[in-house]
Amino acid sequence: MSDIYDFVQRHPRLFVLSGAGISTDSGIPCYRDREGLRTGRSPILLRDFLGSEHARRRYWARSLIGWPVVALAEPNAAHHAVRGLASRGRVGRLVTQNVDGLHIRAGNADVIELHGNIARVRCMACGAPHSRALVQRMLEAANPAFAGLTAPAVPDGDAHVEDIDFGAFHVPACTHCGGLLKPDVVFFGESVPRTLVADAARALESADAMLVLGSSLMVYSGYRFCEWAHRAGKPIAAINMGRTRADHLLALKVEEPCAAALGALVERLDDREFAR
Repeated sequence: MSDIYDFVQRHPRLFVLSGAGISTDSGIPCYRDREGLRTGRSPILLRDFLGSEHARRRYWARSLIGWPVVALAEPNAAHHAVRGLASRGRVGRLVTQNVDGLHIRAGNADVIELHGNIARVRCMACGAPHSRALVQRMLEAANPAFAGLTAPAVPDGDAHVEDIDFGAFHVPACTHCGGLLKPDVVFFGESVPRTLVADAARALESADAMLVLGSSLMVYSGYRFCEWAHRAGKPIAAINMGRTRADHLLALKVEEPCAAALGALVERLDDREFAR
């Protein structure tokens, strides 16, 4: 643990990028195994969601069953430790690839949610926002036969359900205009909003170094920040269980659970301050 402590001491203003591994202790499953390979089914593509009524029924049916896993999840010690680093002036900006909103609920301010937030839903026609909690009630009211089903959870409020008839599932429409509702998250095949990327890039420019937390970086939307940091001569450290796409770019890698590693880091920083 002295290595990550020394890294933070040498580079006090960190650009922090987090991924799914930081939320596993909150009961939200991770996307990938220790080799960075995706586990389970492939995620829905934007073109399928927009172009296929069956795909939308299947998505929302699975989401109805899986949503409670995210809705009931609480921030864990890793989220609180990141807030602790920020309160000690060590975090220049926190960027997350997660859509679970747990960083914000842990008290972290000004978080850049690269891939959106699953607690929000937006109408594709009029743009009206809807809370995911409200949409859940609409889904349950329209589909009572599905509301009591349970299934193994997968990331992003989804569930592993395959052997049921989705044809009878009713997908609710926008309460304002009757338009198509979509979770306010970035689907595969969809681009991260340019404004968010630009905000994150500016934060990286002003940082001393980059710290990756719980991400394999296999998705380019996160990995590109490692490329940019490397080109700018900014060192990169990662706390992650298993291989990352940026292993060859890392100045330091800590293969420990995020909660344990970050908790020990914050405790040691406090000990150092107390000793002064």
